[in-house]
Order: sequence, then C-alpha cells, then structure tokens
Amino acid sequence: MQRVSRAQVSVAGEVTGEIGSGYLVLLGVTAEDGQDDVIYLAAKIAGLRIFEDEAGKMNLSLADVGGAMLVVSQFTLLGDCRKGRRPSFIAAARPEIANPLYESFVAEVRGHGIEVATGRFQEQMQVELVNEGPVTILVDSRKEF
Repeated sequence: MQRVSRAQVSVAGEVTGEIGSGYLVLLGVTAEDGQDDVIYLAAKIAGLRIFEDEAGKMNLSLADVGGAMLVVSQFTLLGDCRKGRRPSFIAAARPEIANPLYESFVAEVRGHGIEVATGRFQEQMQVELVNEGPVTILVDSRKEF
C-alpha cells in the first residue's frame, strides 16, 4: 500500500477509479488466502496510522484524515524471482478464487466506513499516483515480513 495525495486507475483509456488523499492498495491474493485473511487485511489497513499529525508524527488513520482507498488487484506481487530470470506466479490464486476475495476485501473496507474506488479485475490497467512521503508499507496477512 502507498500513501497518496491522488491516484487513479484506467482501463482502455477509461478511468475506472480515482481518489484524492488516501491509500493506493495493490492487492495480491495467494492460493492459500481465505476470508480470514480478507477480514484481517481490511481491518489492519483501514486502521493503520500513517498520516502525519500536527507534530509531524505518523499518528492519523485514513478515517482521521477523511481519506479514501483505491484498491487494484495485482497478482504480479506474488512473483517469485529467486530462481531463474522469469518470475513464477505459482503462489497466486486462480481468478475464480482471487476475484471473490478481492471483491470481499473491497466490501470489508467499505464496512469500515472508508470510501473505496477500484480497478477492474483481470484487466490490463494503467495506474497513476502521487506517493506522499514517499510512504510505502507492506502488509501481509501471514505476517511473514
């Protein structure tokens, strides 16, 4: 996820989602992920305090600053480059598993009172953003990093 002052996603020249201040979340779904992972990630990301308060300390959440979230599915986050020169995507969930979990994540975030914009699942997308800080945070439901 990235803290942004603005972000948008387009498909074939059509803007499908855009936000002002908030988070751009690039969501990768593994073959092992399930609803518990969705619930954990939505709550964790919605509650993270990575906006600066009046003292300049990262102490404010998305809700505190009235921000929004742009969620874009991205299976390439699961590319394993440790062996060879071509990434392996074997850890990524198949679309029939990943799409319902992606949609569920969006619904969970909305359930936290956050405005959410999206890309289009399994489409070639163009993502534009202005990363503020820059601030980029890795969030993993398996807590491996």
